[in-house]
Amino acid sequence: FLRSTTTEQHNGVMMQRTKSDVTAKVVSSMIINRRITGYAYKVAKSMMPKISDTERAALNAGTVGFDRIIFSGNPTLKDLKAYSIKASPEEQAFLDKEVNELCEILDDYKITADRDMPEEFWNRCKKQGFFGMIIPKQYGGKGFSAHGHSQVVQKISTRSSSAAGTVTVPNSLGPGELLMRYGTEEQKNYFLPRLAAGDLIPCFGLTAPHSGSDAASMSEAFGEVVERNGQVGIVASFNKRYITLAPVAGVVGLAFNLKDPNGLLKGKGHEGITIALLERDHPGLEMGRRHDPLVAAFMNGTVTGKDVFIPMKSIIGGQERCGFGWNMLMDCLAEGRSVSLPASAVGGAKMAVNAVGAYARVRKQFRVPIAEMGGVQEALGRIASEAFILTSAQMLINSMLANHEQPAVLSAVMKYETTSRSRNVVNDAMDVMGGAGICRGPNNMIGNGYMGLPIAITVEGANILTRSMITFGQGLNRSHPNLIKIINTIEKGDDVKGFTKEVQGFLGHLFSNITRSISRAVSRPRSKGKDLEAYYEAQLSRLAANFAVSADLALVLGGRLKFEEMLSGRFADAFGTLYLGYACLWYYSQNKHVEGIDAVLELAMETLLKQNQTALHGLNSNFPVPGIGPLMRSICFPLGNSPYTGPSDAMLKRAAKVITTPTGIRNLLSEGIFISANPEDRVRMLNDVLPLAIEADKAVEAAKKAKRALTAEETALVAKVSKMVNEIVQVDVFEKLGNELSESADYVRPALRHTKFAQQAVKVAVAV
Repeated sequence: FLRSTTTEQHNGVMMQRTKSDVTAKVVSSMIINRRITGYAYKVAKSMMPKISDTERAALNAGTVGFDRIIFSGNPTLKDLKAYSIKASPEEQAFLDKEVNELCEILDDYKITADRDMPEEFWNRCKKQGFFGMIIPKQYGGKGFSAHGHSQVVQKISTRSSSAAGTVTVPNSLGPGELLMRYGTEEQKNYFLPRLAAGDLIPCFGLTAPHSGSDAASMSEAFGEVVERNGQVGIVASFNKRYITLAPVAGVVGLAFNLKDPNGLLKGKGHEGITIALLERDHPGLEMGRRHDPLVAAFMNGTVTGKDVFIPMKSIIGGQERCGFGWNMLMDCLAEGRSVSLPASAVGGAKMAVNAVGAYARVRKQFRVPIAEMGGVQEALGRIASEAFILTSAQMLINSMLANHEQPAVLSAVMKYETTSRSRNVVNDAMDVMGGAGICRGPNNMIGNGYMGLPIAITVEGANILTRSMITFGQGLNRSHPNLIKIINTIEKGDDVKGFTKEVQGFLGHLFSNITRSISRAVSRPRSKGKDLEAYYEAQLSRLAANFAVSADLALVLGGRLKFEEMLSGRFADAFGTLYLGYACLWYYSQNKHVEGIDAVLELAMETLLKQNQTALHGLNSNFPVPGIGPLMRSICFPLGNSPYTGPSDAMLKRAAKVITTPTGIRNLLSEGIFISANPEDRVRMLNDVLPLAIEADKAVEAAKKAKRALTAEETALVAKVSKMVNEIVQVDVFEKLGNELSESADYVRPALRHTKFAQQAVKVAVAV
């Protein structure tokens, strides 16, 4: 019997049981018996806190897929083979024409100074459908896929992050998506065409001063069902802040907590978080005031109102959807969080590869390109690695969305990992650029992105919250093969039989992953050979089993696990790096032919393996229950504590080289960024001069080696490159800045007043 295999239904997927799985089932059956299950059931009920309605809505949002396979402890690349993605011909044409034309008119330095986009930007976005990309064609929208939307935002973000943020909101969590999913036919027919045409710019009011990360509390947005003149409606008061596009929005989706003390709903809808759709001129609604978010110029401000009457027809979905708002939001976030912000993050990383990589090659100090200096290569290598990781993750999640999945848990991973890693990329890019990165002006390619990145870290779920609470907390309950079933039996209150069955399945899962962890630690390949994909898949397979068994053992904490946020954060790191690792191998498998890709993959995978191992070490070193941490460590690392040492210097150097020279991988990681047609644009110049600079350096080196003078052709090439590089390394300089711009010609800076230089300063100013 122990040598046989059986095939059974397991979580809706037919899976072939291995010998270890069958053995585990036998062992677990021996452990579970009628004398102890009743007592265990009582203990479990006392340890497990009740899941609130808002938590339940979050757990039920979206779909599960590859995240559940990771939690199973046995993912493989075969699980991802069916995924692929590319823009449709219509989407690609839009990217090549309308998006390029939009980017060409943007001057991010001027946008930042003006604190707004130019009028032509707003007109183009309205008339050309930028605000209606996700709205179906039947309502006048573009009907683009999530991938198409993602690629548009990505390209715009490489020109102006403020412009990208402006395009993002109408196509992300907001009235458009909510209406498409939940609106009445009357609401769809009225609002969607107007949103698609840009006649109504939308915003969404969720956050309040005391309802930030705890958005569901709605302590400053509340309403009560009333009856006025025979009409049932709602009187609501609200104080919303941080609302993007609110200062210019024509319609706001407003979330508030609804009460019905007099029972006027009469079973048609219920109390709870509700979403109304109000136009800008709605009586009592106040919009227009602005926040000033760092250097970002996108419109952001407040939405307030006191005792505002809202008719039931203004509730998204009608009265029947009263109290259903949180479910709506969680469903939309399950998809939206994985698209827009990750697109901007990927755009930033790709721009760093392209522009900073080229700059490091043409910029020389001590007569050598700084790309050849070890310290700079370290930063460039990380830029290459992270750009590859982010691109891989983006393409895989977009493929899942194209497959009609709504991966709620993986969307949290995408939000946190992409924005966090993008911040690291931009930090490295600033270090490489030096003074050229910190002097603001039209020619600075990365300064505004660097200063604005904390915005991406904060919005759509602050990264600290996402990492320490959402990713693993939601993932464990939603994606674990057994846990939610166990919780359901506990919440029934008297389902000992069901509890016994599910715990038996859980123990089978635990023992299977103990077996996998130990056996894979022993059998994993130690040398890479020529098949990088097979080697790294084996390492990820081992770590996936480690993660799964650690997650199972962590359940000894019961309800306390919910409050162990440092542990939850480390689990999120382990889970996230597993997803990113498999995404890298998936993307690599589709692009093996690309020149230089092996160097970048190797660096990326060694980085992720080390990060995953660090997370697992952090778990077993800090687990609060005596004995469990050492048990985790002995199962996960039976042959030694640190099998993964991270990338070597040689790997960093190889990766740095392939993004600072014309290679296939540099081209691949530059796909989807905007490069102006203007020959004087700084990014355009860098791309134009890079191959010439390398050719010129080769000519000089060849002449030096042959002890000969440069030919006339070589001399001309060197002179041309020198002239272009000299222009590139210049930074912007201004005669006046700030309040000086509005001063008269005889203005003297305060520090020079009452000195002998004052009159000289006036003469210079007048001459200018």
